[in-house]
Amino acid sequence: MISAVAYLGAAVVAVLVVRAAQLGHPLADLALGTGVATMVVFAVSVAADNSSIYDPYWSVQPLGIAAYYLWVGREQIDGRQIMVAVLVLLYSLRLTSNFYRDWSGLQKEDFRYVRFRERFGAAYWPVSLLGIHLFPTLMVYLGCLPLYAVARPDTNSLNWLDGLGMAVTLGAVLLAFVADEQLRRFRHDSNNRGRVMTGGLWSRSRHPNYLGEIATWWGLWLFALAAGLEWWWTVGGAVAITAMFVLVSIPMMERRVAAMRSDYEDYRKQTPMLLIRLGR
Repeated sequence: MISAVAYLGAAVVAVLVVRAAQLGHPLADLALGTGVATMVVFAVSVAADNSSIYDPYWSVQPLGIAAYYLWVGREQIDGRQIMVAVLVLLYSLRLTSNFYRDWSGLQKEDFRYVRFRERFGAAYWPVSLLGIHLFPTLMVYLGCLPLYAVARPDTNSLNWLDGLGMAVTLGAVLLAFVADEQLRRFRHDSNNRGRVMTGGLWSRSRHPNYLGEIATWWGLWLFALAAGLEWWWTVGGAVAITAMFVLVSIPMMERRVAAMRSDYEDYRKQTPMLLIRLGR
């Protein structure tokens, strides 16, 4: 309930501030709105003494951005914009539900944030504001730049790049869903306690769920290319998110697992980090 109220309040405050500011450009409105909403969620994180309050923001923000574009362009919505909005909805539902199914409440905080507490001590909350709250908000804002291109008037009609974008994005969402469900069943089996997940998709990639996450943003970028090749620059978001996972998130996760499970090193040597291994 605290989490739900936090996000509802953040949305209301963001809308009120954006309407009052009247910046006049969609990207400026979204920058202001997402920044304000992040600060509201941060305030709740501090009050609850748990930075995991922010975690669903990553999957809720794209849905809010897609809804914004549908609202401001409601008089000229086309098939591409509807297609992208539906895919973003599926992505948000999958990832948000995945978080809440595994989150036991305010007594649980992400292990990375716990380490930050131990490392930074009294400086934890400034670090949390910059690294746990504002930085991911910026990443998602950049990742959603293709939605701006899709929402522009006078874009190309539907073409083969839209089909490719739908295949990549929908496939990425399904890949992440299957990977997370396989991992959840593995963890819930008491016989697997202390063991490394090496079955299903996890036998062909060490992080198939992260592969699905990364591919989602590249799929959305394909829709921007379909709208017009002049929107190629919106690829910056997909590049930034890919770099974040490959250079930060995955190494941090693997160091933790390797410290807890002695057999992880063998698994790491035998299994690709991201790309799905085909064949035997």
